[in-house]
Amino acid sequence: MRWERSLIQTLKEDPKEAEGISHRLLVRAGFIKQHQSGVYTFLPLGWRVMKKIMAIIREEMDRIGAQELLFPALTSAQLWKESGRWESFGDDMFRLKDRKDREIALAPTHEELIADLARAAVKSYRDLPQIWYQIQTKYRDEPRPRGGLLRVREFFMKDSYSLDATWDGLDESYEKHRLAYRRIFERSGLNTHVVSASSGLMGGSKSEEFMVLSPSGEDELAICPNCEYKANVEVAEALPSKPANNLKFKKRKKVYTPQVRTVEEVSSFLQVDPTHIVKNILFFVDGRSVLVLIRGDYEIEEEKVRKILGQGAQLADPDEVKRRFGVSVGFLGPIGLNVDEIIADLSVKELDYAVVGANEDEHHLVGVSLENDVNIGKFADLRRVKEGDLCTKCHTPIEVKKAIEVGHIFKLGTKYSETLGAMFQDKDGSLRPIVMGSYGIGVGRIMSAAVEQFNDEGGIIWPISISPFEVEILEINPEKTGRVSEKIYKEFRERKLEVLWDDRNVSPGVKFKDADLVGIPFRIVLGEKKVERGLVELQVRKSDERHDIPLEDAANRLKKIIEEERKNVQGS
Repeated sequence: MRWERSLIQTLKEDPKEAEGISHRLLVRAGFIKQHQSGVYTFLPLGWRVMKKIMAIIREEMDRIGAQELLFPALTSAQLWKESGRWESFGDDMFRLKDRKDREIALAPTHEELIADLARAAVKSYRDLPQIWYQIQTKYRDEPRPRGGLLRVREFFMKDSYSLDATWDGLDESYEKHRLAYRRIFERSGLNTHVVSASSGLMGGSKSEEFMVLSPSGEDELAICPNCEYKANVEVAEALPSKPANNLKFKKRKKVYTPQVRTVEEVSSFLQVDPTHIVKNILFFVDGRSVLVLIRGDYEIEEEKVRKILGQGAQLADPDEVKRRFGVSVGFLGPIGLNVDEIIADLSVKELDYAVVGANEDEHHLVGVSLENDVNIGKFADLRRVKEGDLCTKCHTPIEVKKAIEVGHIFKLGTKYSETLGAMFQDKDGSLRPIVMGSYGIGVGRIMSAAVEQFNDEGGIIWPISISPFEVEILEINPEKTGRVSEKIYKEFRERKLEVLWDDRNVSPGVKFKDADLVGIPFRIVLGEKKVERGLVELQVRKSDERHDIPLEDAANRLKKIIEEERKNVQGS
């Protein structure tokens, strides 16, 4: 491809709206362009990268025996209502009506359509197992799109679904996907971490995420540097740190705390360590009220609470708390509050005496013995793990790092097949629900994650496997070397090398800056003096190595170098 005739428009400055490295570089290098908040156009360079990622995905999915199909993005509300997710998806789902006033959703995922197809197509155990996959556009009405392609409202996803007759079959399908995902990300050049994760709205018995460490990531991982433990902080388990030793109050009494609500304010006002303060957080579930206690230096993890109380558990609205109990949220406490149950995080178990809300505005109780004064029905792991907590396996302090989720795999089980009636006739003649798995990859997220991992001050450094081109031809003085450049360009194309020729009539400085920004792995530079000696300069983007090579042998030499580079990409 010739640059002069191509739609490659680089920017001299970082776009003002860009957040994070990948957002900034993909826009500035002319790979993507924002259409509206959370919606992007893939420009020619960006689409070449996306197609290469999709090709890797297809090869690896086909390798495990998956069959590609394509579901509609425009889906009937009826299926979503059957599964119950018409309501539970909330505002994240795009909903509309057609001219006949029929309700329609732009699909954020496709479990319902898979179950609908399965209940029509799968009749007998002989029809199983099956693995179906697609690469399709998904839609989610994100409240705060950010990070370029990391949090968007329209995006490409590879989603696949396994259908099995038994749970052992699901285990096998799950492991096939796990290995296929490892190969996909390795071939894309990514260094990923596989971590335990929450199933969230998807449901199911088990899920894992494939994560790429990045300061731009929205997720946080708890990682033990000593052993193999890794998990999303939503589900991570760790031993709480010890509370501070400097106890101030050992006798229970009520104290006046005007305009003091938060842990920080209470700590400052009473001159007590946050580890001696207990937060009191109210949840409602199935008409019952449950007060959750957690140490003041920790945050509650709602996913863990719902695992204990059920997915219907909802954090109480402050107005409802005031109306029902006559006290503001910041002053709730476990003594004398008329709730159905009190449960506590394990961090509270370490406390002898604590500061709690007094169930009276602008008052707290100090010196509360949680063991003697509070009727705690259950202790459980309910907090969000933080840096410095101890690994449950080896007692090493946990590290918390930001990461980008590029893939997520779920053991759905029979949740959707039972709800939607996707049944099959077993060997004994009985009807049984199909055992399902769901497996997703964010295609655009792979592109962004690669840029997050591979860049420098000059711009992007693409892995060879997903780079838009393999080599760029850059001539310093086209008037002197134009014919030679034309010859090399044709030779490269004949040898099936993916080549971009920067044939623009601009200064060498502009060309070199743009070449660094776009990030093609190899560069052939033609200078007048070297060409006269029968040489060209080979530059390697990631290492900045430079070698003079014979002009006549450039295509052969480069072909061998690229083949070797591809071998160095794990899994290729």
